[in-house]
Amino acid sequence: MNESQLALDLGHRPALGRDDFLVAPCNAEAVAWLERWPNWPSHALAVFGPAGSGKTHLLAAFATHHGVVAGVEAAALTAEMVPTLVASAKVVMVDGLEALADQNALFHLWNLTKETGRSLLMAGREAPARMSIALPDLRSRLSATAAVGIGAPDDALLAAVLVKQFADRQLRVGEDVVAYILGRMERSFAAARAVVEALDNASLAERRGITVPLTRAVLEGLDRDDRQGELAW
Repeated sequence: MNESQLALDLGHRPALGRDDFLVAPCNAEAVAWLERWPNWPSHALAVFGPAGSGKTHLLAAFATHHGVVAGVEAAALTAEMVPTLVASAKVVMVDGLEALADQNALFHLWNLTKETGRSLLMAGREAPARMSIALPDLRSRLSATAAVGIGAPDDALLAAVLVKQFADRQLRVGEDVVAYILGRMERSFAAARAVVEALDNASLAERRGITVPLTRAVLEGLDRDDRQGELAW
């Protein structure tokens, strides 16, 4: 491999502050619910929406603003860590509910946060009441938990998300590039993130700016990869 073919992945630091979160009709209700804390109707709240819809960003902005939060990924939650989580903060956040591994741990966390006057903020891809929960007591609690959804983005929000994700990677692109992407991408936040990442990698590998011709080539490559993935099934 020659030097021109070597792309160095130095990573990027996404901006996760409250001012960086883009409020739009699809997420305004969720933002309003979080801004009402601690005046929720009960101690627990769930935010749900598709992958890449901004749930994790919204939780991070909430934590930054209030500074009284302990967080854990649902996949890593265990009963042993529950007392420490509850003792360390006024709000315990659990992200990625769809990957919950220990239902007893979440049941214990739900009960202990309520008993101690803490709040429980959860996030996942679907409303808790629709989750497949085998533990009856946990299922009843999640079904009774207030839940607010984040909807699909419109073009204006997708454009803003693309611009923000390029900025997170310290990349500047023209309006023609953003318009070209919008006309051809899947209508989701996850797709926006994947396109920006692919363009960043291609720009590094080819040592050129992000232009419409480069964007066309990258999107065509992503489309071919998708089709090959479908054929593999």
